[in-house]
Amino acid sequence: MAPIRIGTRGSRLALWQAHYVADALRPLAGARPVELVEIQTVGDQVRDRPLAQIGGIGLFTKEIQRALLDGTVDVAVHSLKDLPTLPVPGLRLAAVPPRGPHGDVFMSDKLARFDVLPPGARLATGSLRRRSQVLHRRPDLRLQDIRGNVETRLQKLKDFDLDGLILAEAGLVRLGLADAVTEVLDPAWMLPAVGQGALGLECREDDAATFELLAGINHAATHQAILAERAMLFALGGGCLVPIGAATTVATNVLTLRGAVLSPDGAQRVAGQTVGPLADAEDLGKRLAADLLARGAKEILNP
Repeated sequence: MAPIRIGTRGSRLALWQAHYVADALRPLAGARPVELVEIQTVGDQVRDRPLAQIGGIGLFTKEIQRALLDGTVDVAVHSLKDLPTLPVPGLRLAAVPPRGPHGDVFMSDKLARFDVLPPGARLATGSLRRRSQVLHRRPDLRLQDIRGNVETRLQKLKDFDLDGLILAEAGLVRLGLADAVTEVLDPAWMLPAVGQGALGLECREDDAATFELLAGINHAATHQAILAERAMLFALGGGCLVPIGAATTVATNVLTLRGAVLSPDGAQRVAGQTVGPLADAEDLGKRLAADLLARGAKEILNP
C-alpha cells in the first residue's frame, strides 16, 4: 500500500512538528504507512544574512510546495508564520492542528525582565516584526540580527555576551527548552506573527483522499483564527518580512482579532481590534485590515 509521505524541513524543530503530524495521522491512516521526506529550503541554505536581505517570499516553503505539486510528497507541514498568504494554484490548506503557545519570549542570563534592560543594552532578534515592536517600546536598545536554529541562537546569547534574546515560545516548548525562558512578553505590545505557534498542512487540490485524512486532525477554532489573521495580512499586502503582528482569541464561537502595523524603525504604530462570529473569520480579518489602512497603515506600508 502506498505510504503517506510528509514533506518537511530538516531542522530539529521542523522534524518535531512533522513527527507530531505523523503520529496524529497514523491512527487514521489504517494500513498505509506514514513517512517523512526531508527537503532543504532557501531559508535553510542561507543562514548568514537577515531574511529581509535574502529577498522574496516563501523562503521556508517553496521547495516543499514544489515537492507536493510534483508528487514527491503528499502532505506539506509548514510553520504557518512562514507560509505566504498568496495561494499556490493546485494546493490547498487542508488542516490546522491545535495551536501551540503563540507568544514571544525574552531570554537573558543577566536580567529577569525585558523592562529592566539598561539603556543601550544589546538585544538579539532575527525578526523584523519583533525588532520594530522592541524599538517602539525601547528605542534606546542596540539590536543585533541573529539567524540559525533555536539551539544556535541560544548559544549565541552566551558566545556574544548579549543582554537578551527574543524567540518564539512555541519552538522552545516543542524542543523541551521552556526552562530557558526568562519572561513571556506581554502581547499588549509584542504582538505575535500571523500564524505563530500554528502548523499548516497542505495537500494537492485533486487529492481528495489525503484531504479527508487531514480533516481528521483539523482543529476548527484554530483554523478559523488562522483564516482571520491571514485574511488581515493578505488585505494589508504584507508578508513575513513586514512588521505586522496579530493575535486572536476564541470564546464561545466569538473571535477577537487584534492587529498592528509598524514602521521598521518602530517610530510609527497603527493598531486595532475587531470582534465577531467565529464563522465570519475571514471577513473580520479583512475588516480590521481596512480599518488599519484607513488610520495610517497604508502610509507605513507604502512610504
